[in-house]
Amino acid sequence: MSTPGAGARRSLLSVEDLHVSFVTEDGVLRAVDGVSFDLRAGEILAIVGESGSGKSVTAQTIMGLTRSTNARIEGSIDYSGRDLVTASEEDLQGIRGEEIAMIFQDPMTSLNPVYRVGRQIVEAIRAHRDEPDERARERTIELLDAVGIPDAKRRVDDYPHEYSGGMRQRAMIAMALALEPKVLIADEPSTALDVTIQAQILRLLEELNSERDLAVILITHDLGVVAEVADRVQVMYGGRIVESGTLDQIFYDPQHPYTWGLLGSLARPDRPRMRRLSQIKGQPPSLLAPPQGCHFRPRCPHAFDRCTEVPRLEARVGDSHADRCWLSVEQKRNLRVLESGDIGLEVPAA
Repeated sequence: MSTPGAGARRSLLSVEDLHVSFVTEDGVLRAVDGVSFDLRAGEILAIVGESGSGKSVTAQTIMGLTRSTNARIEGSIDYSGRDLVTASEEDLQGIRGEEIAMIFQDPMTSLNPVYRVGRQIVEAIRAHRDEPDERARERTIELLDAVGIPDAKRRVDDYPHEYSGGMRQRAMIAMALALEPKVLIADEPSTALDVTIQAQILRLLEELNSERDLAVILITHDLGVVAEVADRVQVMYGGRIVESGTLDQIFYDPQHPYTWGLLGSLARPDRPRMRRLSQIKGQPPSLLAPPQGCHFRPRCPHAFDRCTEVPRLEARVGDSHADRCWLSVEQKRNLRVLESGDIGLEVPAA
């Protein structure tokens, strides 16, 4: 069942009960465990969680990049009436880049260091479009200029090492937009960038989303990034979605103890300075042998007997706000206030 709260706009992409596991020498690793969500045209959906929570595997499975002899994929990924889980490799080749594009975490390793940046974008265009080199090159220059590469006509012939980190990320965005896809998956697009360049990249994604009605899946562990650009938020932990809602719901009225921990670990400029930030005790679970019941149970200070059973992702405080926790809404709000007061963050005005 899809996450509650589908809006009036049509869904471009619908992920239903997605399970992804890998057979390894140490056992079966359950990287994604029953993930469901919808993505609508013109919205930015943020998927948030610690490393190892299943965010990137979910995105790569949408792109068909987790297919291998040791992979087991169940569920469905519906894109315009086509199930990407059962689609042939030939069908996926036509969808990647053309319909759904992805920006990977590290632009330096995503770009081939021995080829010029422009040539790599031209190659991406010509792989899908029957265009002469000259026209593809013109299109590449237009794209580099559109994403803010200065003097694009000259810099198109530079090698990746001649670009700064922010420029390489912009080049990757240009490559992703080359074929005018309807869905853009951005996997940690601001990782390793300084705060100024990070802000510029986020502004660029916002502009592209607004100008092109582009649907964006933003994968990140940084709730500060989420507060800047997201419309809706999915919080992942241990391969599962543990909370889902609008930006305001997640930041002002978080329902899952894991979400409280993420919000509590952020520095608050509107509050007195603490000696040290709060932290979530313990380590993320091994997905080779996850805990019984709620995956967050071993780290949760509020766990009780029923937590050994798996809670469903259900809407308890409104149709668009769902969480996966056995505590009642009243219990959670009382505990939250007792622990640290209102831990919601101020969301920047639009």
